[in-house]
Amino acid sequence: MSVGLLAVVDDILSAAMKASAKTAGVVIDDAAVTPQYVQGLTPARELPVVGKIALGSLRNKFIIIIPIALLLTAFAPFVLPYLLIIGGCYLCFEGAEKVLEWFGLHHGHADEGARDEKRLVSGAVRTDLILSTEIMLISLASIDTGIGIWATLGVLAVIALIMTAVVYGAVALLVKIDDVGLKMAENGDARVRRTGTAIVNSMPAVFRVISVIGTVAMLWVGGHLIISNLTEVGVPVIGDLIHGLEHVLEPFGVVVVWLGDTLVSAIVGLALGLLIVGVILWIGKLRGKEPTFSEGGESPSAARH
Repeated sequence: MSVGLLAVVDDILSAAMKASAKTAGVVIDDAAVTPQYVQGLTPARELPVVGKIALGSLRNKFIIIIPIALLLTAFAPFVLPYLLIIGGCYLCFEGAEKVLEWFGLHHGHADEGARDEKRLVSGAVRTDLILSTEIMLISLASIDTGIGIWATLGVLAVIALIMTAVVYGAVALLVKIDDVGLKMAENGDARVRRTGTAIVNSMPAVFRVISVIGTVAMLWVGGHLIISNLTEVGVPVIGDLIHGLEHVLEPFGVVVVWLGDTLVSAIVGLALGLLIVGVILWIGKLRGKEPTFSEGGESPSAARH
């Protein structure tokens, strides 16, 4: 009995690791996006907020994504592409707002969200819902359907735990590494002090880079979700163009093909995101709600300590 149980566990872990490997790109995007939500907090609140977002991510996976994905896969698989298109539109909207912030134009809620911890966590968990959905659906598509529903559930549960630990462990490390640098800067050894000072001085630039990567990730993943799932529902125009581009770039290698695909997806995501922002502003204007913009200066979300 115990040997049989161990064999089942081993099969689940093996299947989980194989499926997880195919989600690496989205996991990296998730880890790049999340630190933006923690910037501007006091150091004492950073890890508690990361913990709250991680718990929200687990709730997303175990209470929403996995049950709904299994049910829809079994009874209404045709609905999944439409849900992913909606999720992709949300990511494009979020990414476009970040781009507007870079140029000193953004909605007033960006300032408020940076100060309001509950709103900040809520926004991060909403974004995680979209990214986690793609992670779990890619994983689900990679699992052998012949292993049975309970084994499939076990594989998805293992993937959910692994991915959450990897993403939010990396985020926690990123947001606290400057505190490590501060401790090192107080060390009695001159070389350790210099290293610590260099870490602290480099962190603003590191977080700016992470912010840019996170925004591009939102646009890329959002655009990719929309393009690939429009193809699934019978609107293959943009997908066909990308496939044509891939064939042109194939002689230059896999990396160049990936970069071209990513660039096109990000451009589509940005264009659609800006369109959505414009529509929301227009609707708000019709309802008599004037948007709040800031001119110049650095966005509070880019501030640190």
